[in-house]
Amino acid sequence: MGSDKFVIVSASVKSLLSTLASPGPHRVLRGNLGIAGQPGLVFTPEQGLNLPAVAFGHGWLAGVGNYSKLLEHLASWGFVAAAPDTERGPVPSHLNLATDLLTTLDICAGVRLGEGKISVHPDKLALAGHGMGAGAAVIAATQRTVAAVAALYPAHTAPATEPLAPGIDTPALILAGEDIDSTTSNAIPLAAAWAGPAILRAVDGASHNGIVRGRRALAALGAAKYEPRTERTTRGLLVGYLTYQLLGDKKYKPFADPEAIIPGTRLVDPHEVPEPEQPSKLQVLQAVQLLRK
Repeated sequence: MGSDKFVIVSASVKSLLSTLASPGPHRVLRGNLGIAGQPGLVFTPEQGLNLPAVAFGHGWLAGVGNYSKLLEHLASWGFVAAAPDTERGPVPSHLNLATDLLTTLDICAGVRLGEGKISVHPDKLALAGHGMGAGAAVIAATQRTVAAVAALYPAHTAPATEPLAPGIDTPALILAGEDIDSTTSNAIPLAAAWAGPAILRAVDGASHNGIVRGRRALAALGAAKYEPRTERTTRGLLVGYLTYQLLGDKKYKPFADPEAIIPGTRLVDPHEVPEPEQPSKLQVLQAVQLLRK
């Protein structure tokens, strides 16, 4: 009986993930944040009052254009999704990007968007980002209370986010790729240090830059290859998590459950200490022989 129940739950989550990874029911409008004094873009559903909003930080040597499809996807599911288009150079200021994320949230929450048919609820706000933008979102979360943080494939920043995480009790989703143990990722120490409820998931077959579109020059150098499957899984996980945390829709609770099994991902315990590798019988025999010499 327990086995049958597990299969049913897994199938349900798999179906939900597939649905959320596909475009949502809303027609999407695109706007320019520059009108409000902040370079960047905003994507919204065609209409809706008291909507949830997400401010998104881009990765290193990228810009809002590289994530426009992801932001558009969020909007199709009923979110106001906005991103500053600043700090795009080789030596960006992560602090400045964090400030721009907060400014972006202020614009979303304080300005009637569209033709006045779109508004954002001040208590339904989230900070999100990719790579260094994920770090900027964490830095911003130390300066403003939000309903959720989503750090997608986070990278190291200055200041470092690990010392800041113990002061943040906001719920967090932290995603990583198969390269979770590499020097490019700080997902494990970030999740380990997080004060609030945090979920760390590794996406099967993903690399840390897999969700970035349109960087062909860097991709040719092997630095940033776009992975459609990684982006699809990521946007499904992100929509599910934010829908539960910002709107409280219990249908999507598995995406915020630290023990839920979601196909295409694996849960990672950031506090787990790997057991030391046990020497083989051959290694023991060789050691004994060396001691006898």
